[in-house]
Amino acid sequence: MPLANYAFIDSQNLNLAIRAQGWKLDFARFRVYLRDKYKVEKAFLFIGYVSGNERLYAVPSPHERFTTTARKKRKSPIRTEP
Repeated sequence: MPLANYAFIDSQNLNLAIRAQGWKLDFARFRVYLRDKYKVEKAFLFIGYVSGNERLYAVPSPHERFTTTARKKRKSPIRTEP
């Protein structure tokens, strides 16, 4: 049985790199991309602590998690238009 493939993503580095290119990342499509291309079963997005955003640090409900359900469309997760 193959081992599970997990992705651990630093949100700040990802966000800064994408924005530096003038793009905007669609996280739902990015999750599908990770699943389809790299067979990622679970993706963990790490964010920094900002006072006043405590709501973001609570354990999310299943529908709020970054691990989204499968989608059939295979578009690029990066949009070049603002």
